[in-house]
Amino acid sequence: MWKTAHEHILKLNVYEPGKPVEELARDLGLREEEIIKLASNENPLGPSPKALEAMRKTLERSHFYPDGGGYELRGAVAERLGMARENIVLGNGSNEIIEFIGHAFLRPGDEVVVARHSFAVYKLMTQLFGADTVEVTDPDFTADFDAMLAAITPKTRAVFIANPNNPTGTMVGQEAIDRFMAQVPDHVLVIFDEAYHEFLDEKVAPDVLPSIRQGRNVVVMRTFSKIMGLANLRIGYGITTPELAAVLQRTRQPFNANGIAQAGALAGLLDEEHMRKTRELTHEGREYLEREFAAMGLEYVPSVANFVLVKVGDGNAVFQAMLRKGIILRAMGSYGLPEWIRISVGTMDQNRRCIEGLKEVLKK
Repeated sequence: MWKTAHEHILKLNVYEPGKPVEELARDLGLREEEIIKLASNENPLGPSPKALEAMRKTLERSHFYPDGGGYELRGAVAERLGMARENIVLGNGSNEIIEFIGHAFLRPGDEVVVARHSFAVYKLMTQLFGADTVEVTDPDFTADFDAMLAAITPKTRAVFIANPNNPTGTMVGQEAIDRFMAQVPDHVLVIFDEAYHEFLDEKVAPDVLPSIRQGRNVVVMRTFSKIMGLANLRIGYGITTPELAAVLQRTRQPFNANGIAQAGALAGLLDEEHMRKTRELTHEGREYLEREFAAMGLEYVPSVANFVLVKVGDGNAVFQAMLRKGIILRAMGSYGLPEWIRISVGTMDQNRRCIEGLKEVLKK
């Protein structure tokens, strides 16, 4: 039976997540508390205490189905953004919003434009629906909007833009975005993936929500996984026009956002203090990592997110050597960057241990 599956499914590459702490503990016989994971851009502070309290209370209602429409959470997100509840779509992680878009708009033979070094799931989801990915170069690891515009054809259905970009940590500013949006044809859906938006300084953070208010074909994706430390819950959301949101809502499974996740996300969204502490820790740790890379003579990409991409020679060899020290990083071979690794910002103790381990590995 497996041989009769769609050909494009059989050719689909499998997404490679960061190595779990539990798996490394089993592999090396280590205690989990001895391991530090700086591979998946997670929040080293963990969830907001308020989110934890809200989730514990919701556990007592585990025998009930969740609110399938996510009324309270969608309302809180909308209020925070100055939008309406009808602009918000909840996803099982923001990744699911990509899948909704595929269900709604992609057919075999369609084209999707992405930057060469952008989030791998864009290409995987495009392939899942039998569409074709058009990769464009990204000089200095930053999205090239002129190249993206040049790549658009009548077959183009969507353009994905991660801003800040994963795995490079670079950002495209407001002026470039406005110029790009002024030239995008009306038959193209533009998706801005803003998973790391909350780490940005408000003075430099671009704002694409006006395009949605103007009724443009734009979807903005954000997540509770990163700055709010709720990656394990798989909860994110899309922001778009009420018309596009109504289409995306039709593609989702009933109860796709579980009640415990909704409760944690709602409480976390309101905990400004926890987000402030996370931002401060991230900025301090990122600056430390970049200073150390510079002192070690390593090439790195200046980042605005909660991770840094650094060139180490043989990325996989360094990744494996660091694993033996109980430190999980992310090798970038699957992104076409075999000489690079991506290091998430941890606590300062974790960052220092990572640098010490990296120095030892590179000396060898």
